[in-house]
Amino acid sequence: MALNLDSKKAVVEEVATYAAKAHSAIAAEYRGLTVTELTELRKTARETGVYLRVVKNTLARRAVAGTEFECMQSGLVGPLLIAFSMEDPGAAARLIGEFAKSHDKLIPKVVAIGGQLFDSSELGRLASLPTRDQAISLLMAVMKAPIEKFVRTLAEPHAKLVRTVAAIRDQKEAA
Repeated sequence: MALNLDSKKAVVEEVATYAAKAHSAIAAEYRGLTVTELTELRKTARETGVYLRVVKNTLARRAVAGTEFECMQSGLVGPLLIAFSMEDPGAAARLIGEFAKSHDKLIPKVVAIGGQLFDSSELGRLASLPTRDQAISLLMAVMKAPIEKFVRTLAEPHAKLVRTVAAIRDQKEAA
């Protein structure tokens, strides 16, 4: 069913709103996927905090204009769906990458993050980015490491003394 002008404006406005808040965007060709498979993909996207939309390319180009995903405009060719990561930068890449492993008809075409356009081969690198919780735990581990080492260094002379006394005790008991 063809969209009238008001419907087109609403679609452009909706996609532009999500594009303005998103961390990264993936455009993938969905030609050949069944309705059931697309429904499964949409369900997984909702659960993982990814905005997923099948939108006409001309409307998508208008929607991303003026956002950091404006670089994607040249790659929007063919039947594409656009996935925007709303919570962490790698969410959309993980979603598309995992789904593409089991469904060979879903082909990633364009990857964009931070105003830069990347080839679809960079999807794996983007998907490997840590989530917010993982990044915080890595930062805490890095911050905690020097303190742990300092405490171990302070405790080592006492531990060495205890081991030496225990060795002398064992030696005297054996004699």
